[in-house]
Amino acid sequence: MSGTPGPVRRWVLAARPRTLPAALVPVALGSLSVRPHALNFLNVVLCAWVALALQIATNFANDYSDGVKGTDEVRVGPFRLTASRVVLASTVRNAAMGTFAAAALGGVFLAARTSWWFVLIGAAAIAAGWLYTGGPRPYGYMGLGEVFVMIFFGFVATVGTAYAMGDSIPSKAWWLGLGAGSMACALLEANNIRDIDGDQLSGKKTLAARAGRSRASWLYVVCGLGATLGVGAACRFLGCVVVVVYGVAASRFLFTARTGRELLPLLAMSARLQLLVGLATGIMLAVAPGVRANSLSAVVTGALALAVVALLIQKSRQATRH
Repeated sequence: MSGTPGPVRRWVLAARPRTLPAALVPVALGSLSVRPHALNFLNVVLCAWVALALQIATNFANDYSDGVKGTDEVRVGPFRLTASRVVLASTVRNAAMGTFAAAALGGVFLAARTSWWFVLIGAAAIAAGWLYTGGPRPYGYMGLGEVFVMIFFGFVATVGTAYAMGDSIPSKAWWLGLGAGSMACALLEANNIRDIDGDQLSGKKTLAARAGRSRASWLYVVCGLGATLGVGAACRFLGCVVVVVYGVAASRFLFTARTGRELLPLLAMSARLQLLVGLATGIMLAVAPGVRANSLSAVVTGALALAVVALLIQKSRQATRH
């Protein structure tokens, strides 16, 4: 990015808009998983508020922690507030804390309407958001980011929203949690694979940085297959669409010689895929809530998945030779 963004735009960029589908998609899928039963729209709004505030607060906290640790000194990704020094580090920290507080406020309101267990879950989510890159031993620096993303932006957000609709959890909510979490992990991999060189230099040992450029590409493929399994188990034939679109993304960007800044479009593509797959799944859940995967759709999806993986293996070998 050329130049320094203006006072408003710099905060919009720090909120990382491309990551926000990771907060909203699981809430949408979790709420629609209870169909044909009626939705509790106020609880849907509260779940979306909490998830969105947690995502933005985590992004601010990540900006602050990486900035003060010097991890963002050598980076190829989008603008960062703390590392750029156009905003005081303390201001970014306070913005993170304030947004976490907004999430907590929405969570307490939601807990009062549903179950007080949500307070404990929310407290754990806030701690996970801060400790991702903050604290003395940030788990994001130890290659555990994917585990917590799957837990909180997959199962907790999706299954928790389903429970908030009526104190029960349909079985498909767990599959949709796997799908949403896998898509969120794919978004994380798109970010971490792009930053491998800088993270290795700064000692940030993400799973991608530990694996290295060529092997890290397969982490993204695993995420795509997880999304395929989760969405495909809940909605007929959508698994076919998911495996193809994530296979195309992997083929275009990962199994090539591209590195660093050349991989920037993968993050935008992954965010769009998450939004589009979430939208398609949500429409199917809303319009045809009783439709489930059958044996034919499972066979077709499995065959497509094998075909896509075979093509990616071939492309990986070709990229290695060159």
